[in-house]
Amino acid sequence: MTSLLITNHGLSSADATGTLRSRGRHFVPVFDSCRRITRWRFPMAALITDFHLPMRSLEIKNRTSVDDIKSLRLITAIKTPYLPDGRFDLEAYDSLMHMQIINGAEGVIVGGTTGEGHLMSWDEHIMLIGHTVNCFGASVKVIGNTGSNSTREAIHATEQGFAVGMHAALHINPYYGKTSMNGMVAHFDTVLSMGPTIIYNVPSRTGQDIPPSVLQTISQNLNMAGVKECMGNDRIKYYVDKGIITWSGNDDECHDARWASGATGVISVVSNLVPGLMHDIMFRGKNHSLNSKLTPLIKWSFQEPNPIGLNTALAQLGVIRPIFRLPYVPLPRAKRLEFVKIVEELGRKNFVGHRDVQVLEEDDFILVGRY
Repeated sequence: MTSLLITNHGLSSADATGTLRSRGRHFVPVFDSCRRITRWRFPMAALITDFHLPMRSLEIKNRTSVDDIKSLRLITAIKTPYLPDGRFDLEAYDSLMHMQIINGAEGVIVGGTTGEGHLMSWDEHIMLIGHTVNCFGASVKVIGNTGSNSTREAIHATEQGFAVGMHAALHINPYYGKTSMNGMVAHFDTVLSMGPTIIYNVPSRTGQDIPPSVLQTISQNLNMAGVKECMGNDRIKYYVDKGIITWSGNDDECHDARWASGATGVISVVSNLVPGLMHDIMFRGKNHSLNSKLTPLIKWSFQEPNPIGLNTALAQLGVIRPIFRLPYVPLPRAKRLEFVKIVEELGRKNFVGHRDVQVLEEDDFILVGRY
């Protein structure tokens, strides 16, 4: 009866009883069978217009402001390393995080595409966000990728992410089961209510562009920090001219995005490998020479869908174990030889880790299907 009353706010107790009697001959009202003598009252939930209020904390001292997120220039989409049985290698992860922080990264995306959040259970996902906040949250902004093509899942994951302390959320538009433009706005409005949020537009993965009309509509929400935009620098400049904070989502375009199109910064994959050089690109003004030197590494990293190249490179550098969660597999040996040459040309000192770069053989890699 309660669920019936929640969806029919004006229904009285007698009306509800009559409705249920009409559906079956043997209905016995609860208050009759239990011999209630007090008058029945509506549950409080039935009187609340917006039943599903956001599960959020308004504790000021620990809350990150949207402006804190808007100012970030170098955000690394951090890699998630694994143990031989497929579980997280937290020691290697912590080492990667330290290398990001000492080289100037201001924020990290946890469990994004690069971090293989789509290969995690939500328990793993939220645990890794919480671990990152607990260990590094005082030194770097932790942005949890809690987006989903299911609004229900996105709400639940975002509530949990903020509850364990993440500073902001990253949200993608619903993929595969695509929705209308109005549906996209409704999806984003729902998750934006919970805290600082970066919207992520990457049509090559979602199959659907977030058009400027949608982004400008949701940008009115005070919790929207900005957009990670992968549709090129013309789109970035358009948003910048409209006063919308924008990060480049493409390493190969981020130099010009920052210094010609007005982007605030970059959410980078290659900064997992050369965080110091990516910091220079974002902070030290136009540097076409350095940008050109980085081009071969960037092209190599994206010759197959991300994070295949990055996973292979980090394993060759000896900073993670050569373990892949399927369906990802390492780049072939010829490509691994190319990476060794790229490291030699850029200088080993510019890359993370201290071990000599290796080619690695096929038998060195472990592919995990059950994890």
